[in-house]
Amino acid sequence: MTASADKVANVRRVIAIVPTATSPGADDSTLVTSLYKSDEKIYARAVSGWFSRWRWAMVWATQLVFYGLPWLSLHGRQAMLFDLGARRFYIFELVLYPQDLIYLTGLLIISALSLFLFTAVAGRLWCGYACPQTVYTEIFMWVERKIEGDRPARMRLDKAPMSAGKLGRKSAKHAVWLAIGVWTGFTFVGYFTPIRELAQEVAVLSLGPWEWFWVLFYGFATYGNAGWMREQVCKYMCPYARFQSAMFDRDTLIVSYDKARGEGRGVRPRGDSAEQYHAKGLGDCIDCGLCVQVCPTGIDIRNGLQYECISCSACIDVCNGVMDKMHYPRGLIRYSTPNAMSLRLHGMSMLRRVLRPRVLIYTTVLLAVSLGVLGSLMMRPPLKVDVVRDRGAIARMVGQGLIENVYRLQIMNATEQAQQYEIRVSGIQGARVVSDDDIHVDAASSRWVAVRVQAPPGAASPGSHPMNFRIATRSGEHIEVVEKSVFLVPR
Repeated sequence: MTASADKVANVRRVIAIVPTATSPGADDSTLVTSLYKSDEKIYARAVSGWFSRWRWAMVWATQLVFYGLPWLSLHGRQAMLFDLGARRFYIFELVLYPQDLIYLTGLLIISALSLFLFTAVAGRLWCGYACPQTVYTEIFMWVERKIEGDRPARMRLDKAPMSAGKLGRKSAKHAVWLAIGVWTGFTFVGYFTPIRELAQEVAVLSLGPWEWFWVLFYGFATYGNAGWMREQVCKYMCPYARFQSAMFDRDTLIVSYDKARGEGRGVRPRGDSAEQYHAKGLGDCIDCGLCVQVCPTGIDIRNGLQYECISCSACIDVCNGVMDKMHYPRGLIRYSTPNAMSLRLHGMSMLRRVLRPRVLIYTTVLLAVSLGVLGSLMMRPPLKVDVVRDRGAIARMVGQGLIENVYRLQIMNATEQAQQYEIRVSGIQGARVVSDDDIHVDAASSRWVAVRVQAPPGAASPGSHPMNFRIATRSGEHIEVVEKSVFLVPR
């Protein structure tokens, strides 16, 4: 029992013992790595450049859409609203019902194919520029820099003992982070509850329990993921980082370090010419380490592509700045492909290899599915009907020997105007609707109605017979929907 406990203790203390001796007679020392060594905090340095401007353009674009859409109105209602209580989803002119779930399936397929296509062409562009984790991390890091300063100032502040100044800066930073998180949670809930009503409820603190839960849950998730966890989400929680390599090949555009040009690394006077530092065995990399300092996941791109790389291109921007100061050509770190690096391809020669069979197949399938979903949406009739048999009165004999069946119809008006509908039946000789066949349904609403259908005696033999309900508009554009059902004749 004691031996087992000792073994467990040893496993917990040591993950690897690697001899460092490389020749006979060398010191037989060992390298011990702790199994529970925590990752060091990453202090990402601010960077400016062409890719950084693109990244911020995407931050603005995505957040203007996310925060702005719930406040847009159309036809006297919220333009984008997923009303779960009423089981209706408003997307501008579209009014969708739960029966339209097939379109959500199409949207998910389009999203997956788009991800496959973009990854095959240019790696993790989604991660680097538009993923919510990246976008909110960028916003939170900007707040952090404005309050605590850039990388050296933040490192000094964290190492300094607690003081009134340090407490004030830290408190201000977390207060702004929490405000952004809660506003994000409020906006998220505003897609499911009319946001103007939600704002009035927040003002008097009268939110319902589920609204409170989702505002706070989504708010604290944003605060925790973007403020505290940051690169941990990308490295350990996001599944995309794990299977992205299955979609990469040697013609995928990735952030690449040009080893042939950059090695060996080393410092040198700024005035040295290429002939002088090449004669010393040095490449263009001056080993400044800035590419590591600006990386939000803390990797060294000079060691090759790693799964933690999110293709944010911060290392490209900072390296190009260093090359400009040294008067060297840009592009020591750049978007390129493994084949382009090994074959020394540039420009169109590299881009032509990007249009390979895998990319063309993804593009073709994506276009076909997108056109199919878009065409189906455009041709979708603005009227839906569900027919449910009344189980309480399946079939019965009424006056004059008539056979009566009772149904419940859900009529869904997907237009922005109130509509009058008439109900007729076909398929059974002499059958007719004897209940109210003139139905009023408000704009973008649905209504359940009870419908009694009677057939004369002898119209059909005992048993089940197919029958059609025909529901059509009474005025305006003629719209008709035909739904199948059955008419039962008792024995």
